Amino acid sequence: MLTTELVKKIQDFVYTKPRTIQELAQHIGKNWRTADRYVERIAEEYGTIATRTFREGTRGALKIVYWCSIEHIHSTSFQEKLFEEIARGKRKEDFSPFDIYQLVPETKKEAFLEEQEYESSTAMNRDLLKILKEAKKQILLFSGNLSWTNISQDGVKFLEILEELADRGISIKVLTRVDLPALENTKKMFAINSRLKKNMIEIRHREHPLRAIIVDNKIARFKEEKNPEQEKGGKKKVFIFYNVYDREWIEWLQKVFWNLFTTAISAEKRIKELESIQNIKKR
Repeated sequence: MLTTELVKKIQDFVYTKPRTIQELAQHIGKNWRTADRYVERIAEEYGTIATRTFREGTRGALKIVYWCSIEHIHSTSFQEKLFEEIARGKRKEDFSPFDIYQLVPETKKEAFLEEQEYESSTAMNRDLLKILKEAKKQILLFSGNLSWTNISQDGVKFLEILEELADRGISIKVLTRVDLPALENTKKMFAINSRLKKNMIEIRHREHPLRAIIVDNKIARFKEEKNPEQEKGGKKKVFIFYNVYDREWIEWLQKVFWNLFTTAISAEKRIKELESIQNIKKR
């Protein structure tokens, strides 16, 4: 069983220098498979460690566990500036994901746009459900107020897909604004945990400017909303979607998520406080 004490023991051991899974297994007195499973769980739940496999697919494959420094997440001055803007922003207008997209190598990204009168299911775009279903370990969600809990695509509700993933053991972490307008949406997400009788979805409150989904180490997808027609009195909105496939940028974005997530307030606490306000209003 992976206890809090064992998590700390593993983290402390890896913090000093990178370790092989075998070294880690010996250190905690477990077999290789158990140690590997613990490492994967800590990586998903805490974001403090990560793994890299060398000579993968060969008999001499070597899996290394290393410390994923949340405090020092920038490899370039560009990334440092970007993180400062993200951490400072509170609304989607405060940051454009294009500022990230423009720095990603040409062969490891793509973008497209959709124009529509109102934000609808197509705003999740045509292949997001397929991408989500291919998740193997983890999904990280940057959301505004969980408004997408109410949409569907091709007759499939987005919440149903998340429940299917959670039931398969996919860890889902959500960073969003938890306030009175978003209260019901947040409860819909937690209802999945109740139905499955396991806590695969964790939500924390934080205002931020990103609207994005990171699936494993495979893809980071951003959504940006533009209203050029509205400025001229029209009703149409333009949604721009940016796909990033570059592993180094995805790992950086994961670190950005964990930096914000680890300092955010649990949604459960927010809900409790918000409901106390509602109760007062009813009296």
